[in-house]
Amino acid sequence: MVEHNAPQRLVELLSTNGESITAAWIDGVSQSLRGRVSAAEINRELHELYAAILDALRKGAMDGTAEDFSEVRALLTELSRNRARQGFSPSETAAGIFGLKGALEPVLESGSVEDIKILLRMNQLLDQLGLFTIETYARTREEIISAQADQLLELSTPVVKLWDGVLAVPLVGTLDSARTQVVMEKLLQALVDTGSEQAIIDITGVPAVDTQVAQHLLKTVMAAQLMGAECTVSGIRPQIAQTIVALGIEFGDIVTKATLADALRHALRKSGTDLVARDGGRK
Repeated sequence: MVEHNAPQRLVELLSTNGESITAAWIDGVSQSLRGRVSAAEINRELHELYAAILDALRKGAMDGTAEDFSEVRALLTELSRNRARQGFSPSETAAGIFGLKGALEPVLESGSVEDIKILLRMNQLLDQLGLFTIETYARTREEIISAQADQLLELSTPVVKLWDGVLAVPLVGTLDSARTQVVMEKLLQALVDTGSEQAIIDITGVPAVDTQVAQHLLKTVMAAQLMGAECTVSGIRPQIAQTIVALGIEFGDIVTKATLADALRHALRKSGTDLVARDGGRK
């Protein structure tokens, strides 16, 4: 009998005690968020959520995954995504729904045995919704981290115009497949936009070169060559040169230089630009 009437009795209890329950809920959530969300916003979020839960219960639902709880899940999704973007922790985010359990305690203490059983079912429902909240928060955080990683990747692979007709890509850090793709796309687009015929890939900031890194460099150089540009790889330090030799890596006819300055001098000569150096007027 309790099982059958549980949703209806819950609606009666939550409606009768709605004002005191929501007040305690809002107070508890506000304390957990320590003023980082305005009182007006918390008030709006929780009142909307409370009303949606009541609507779902009126339809006879007691399962948080049921269709009748779609509006509740939509509100929790919005709340979770907002908290994730604002930098709140998982526990602070989950407090938005778990805080209702604490607000129901006075009703539990004063209720009959049957009402207590029904309210315990409500706690199980809130556990379901709390788990949904945490899962949504985690997905949102993963999306944010992924987007930030993409932004950092874009920022870490700039294409710089050194001279008319001469572009450079200064690389810093590890060169993997994903980053190679970004480097290649940005360099090829810059070659098209500027009409440059000389490109320099500077690996001074790349800590180590192994077979995989060398293959990534070769792919980028070959792609630039197909666009009609000559590529020079600069930043070949003694340690990297020794590693390349030891691994038997072949750069073929690709020009390599020890420093970016040497690579720029070479590119300017190839483009037909006279360069007068300060050290004795050497061209």
